[in-house]
Amino acid sequence: MSSTLKRMAPAPSSAPVDVRRTVLDAALAIIDVQGPDAVSMREVARQAGVSHQAPYHYFSDRAGIFAAISEEGFLGLSEALHNAGVSTAHPARDGLRAYVSFAMTHRGHFRVMFRNDICGIATHEPALLAADQAFNALLTVVGDVVESTQSEHNTLVWATTLWSIAHGLATLVIDGPLVPRLARHPGINDVDAYLDTVIDHFAEMVTRQAKELFTS
Repeated sequence: MSSTLKRMAPAPSSAPVDVRRTVLDAALAIIDVQGPDAVSMREVARQAGVSHQAPYHYFSDRAGIFAAISEEGFLGLSEALHNAGVSTAHPARDGLRAYVSFAMTHRGHFRVMFRNDICGIATHEPALLAADQAFNALLTVVGDVVESTQSEHNTLVWATTLWSIAHGLATLVIDGPLVPRLARHPGINDVDAYLDTVIDHFAEMVTRQAKELFTS
C-alpha cells in the first residue's frame, strides 16, 4: 500500500538537514514500536541524532510534537478519503479501505490522532482544523453512499456509522488481537485478502441499508 504522507528521504551529506522533519520522524519511530507514552523530548533528540535542545527550537514540549503529528495525520487521512471518493462506484468500500489502509501504513500517526489526552485538537488550532478537514472528507464519502440529499442529522448518523466500522476494524488490526489470531488460523493464508473480504461485507451491508432507508 502506498503512503499518503510524504516523509523526507535521507538527504545527501551536502544538503541541509530538515531538523523539524527529523524530530517528527524520530517521534513517529518511537510511537511505532513503543507507543506514544514512550515519547520524551530527550528520547526524541537521541533517536533523531540531534542535540537535546534541538527539538525545543520547533516544539515547546512533547505536546507540540503530538499536535504536529495529529495535524499531519489528519491531513493525510483527509487526502486518502478524498482520493477514495473520486470517480468511484463503490464509495463505502473504497472509503473503508482508505481508512484502514491509512491506519496500517501510518500507525504512529493513528495512535496519536484519536487520543484526546495527547492529540492536541483542544489546544492547537492547526490540529483541530486538520481534524475537521478529515471529517468533512468522511462526510463527502457518506454523501456518495446514500446517493441523495439528506438532512444534516441523517448525514451525521451515517458518517458516525461508517466511522465506527472503519475505526473499529483499524484498531483491531493495528493494536488488537485480530491479526495474530488470523495468522494462527489454518484456513487463512493471506491476511490482507481476508481483511478486504471483511471490508467488502461491511460496505455491502452499509450500502444496502442506506438504500433501503432512503428509498422507502
